[in-house]
Amino acid sequence: MKILIFYASYGGGHFTAANSIKEYLEENYKDIDLKMIDCMKYINLNLEKVTTNAYKSMTKNAPKAWEAVYKISDKEPVLSISNFGNKIMSQKLNKLVQDFKPDVVVSTHPFSTQMIAYLKHKNKITCKLASVMTDYVPQNQWLVGHEYIDYIFVASDEMKEMVKKCNVDESKIYPTGIPISSKFFKTYNKEDVAKEYNLDANKNILLFFGGGEYGLVQKTTTDILKAFINNLQDKYQMIVISGKNEELKKRFQQIVDENNQNENVKVIGFSNEIPKLMNVSTLAITKPGGLTTTECLNSNLPMVIINPIPGQEEDNARFIEKNGAGIWIKTDKIKELFIKEIEKTDLNISFKSYDSIEKQVKNILNNPKEIEQMRKNARKIAKPNSTKDICNIIIEKE
Repeated sequence: MKILIFYASYGGGHFTAANSIKEYLEENYKDIDLKMIDCMKYINLNLEKVTTNAYKSMTKNAPKAWEAVYKISDKEPVLSISNFGNKIMSQKLNKLVQDFKPDVVVSTHPFSTQMIAYLKHKNKITCKLASVMTDYVPQNQWLVGHEYIDYIFVASDEMKEMVKKCNVDESKIYPTGIPISSKFFKTYNKEDVAKEYNLDANKNILLFFGGGEYGLVQKTTTDILKAFINNLQDKYQMIVISGKNEELKKRFQQIVDENNQNENVKVIGFSNEIPKLMNVSTLAITKPGGLTTTECLNSNLPMVIINPIPGQEEDNARFIEKNGAGIWIKTDKIKELFIKEIEKTDLNISFKSYDSIEKQVKNILNNPKEIEQMRKNARKIAKPNSTKDICNIIIEKE
């Protein structure tokens, strides 16, 4: 059996989901010929660089502008324009598909899903098409050409109902959950982890993800980090992950040094040990990307949500809050910027104010019963068999 897996590098989640499927298939099925390809890089490397850099820059430097792009991309005429572009680019993918002759194409990004659906519509290919959505609320871009998609894998039962309302055939919608690595289902020893990071095995561990941010968002991130450091008391300690951003790592370490918290707070850079760290932690303080959210849920790890990108990440944040598996720290930082601009006009717009970051953090850490309830709620909505179920459905249906 031949399986072709497509992803695109707009955020790491699409690759991670694709790779989890690839690894499971390779480990559990024989006689499978697999290829996994970044569809945008394959079509045009320069185009991929321009579009991914634009995505990263906009989501970090101009999140409200990205929110506008995200919302209009879900509607006409932008939806049709995007679809038209993918039809043109599908011709390049067609050669690859014709040469490889897959039985099934698995897509973890809407662009490749649209391209393959279009080729099926034009009767240029006859393979099955599986679309794996990587957030907790559907966007119309994922559903363009859904008549030619054979399997639609979604994050939750709630999301299945949302997709059904888009006039999609219910029989092809599977609420399997988002695929993640099997490493998240191993059991790790907290004492060993505490020893490795020079922490106290008797204290709760807070896992703080702050990597990759800058500008306004970085200021909010550092303010939140300070608030957690100020409220550790004798019960908590932290592992702070700065990712590949060396300047941010230095800034985080400076905050730790200034607060004399080197014993309780460890700053690290990029790490391949996220499954282990999530397994032994009490809370994750993080942005709610689709894959990160799924990893937390399957680790039964309550989320303290910070700095969600307007659009898909805010949708994910609302899903987590609605299901009681996390708390979204909301700030007045962006509100203050808008007020300055609005004061220059005749507009009469009011904004909701939030408690200070310090107060919100204190309320979270002083309420262990609520943290435990969030852990139980995370367990309820987790989909621990997501990767296995997706692969089994693809193989058995074929």
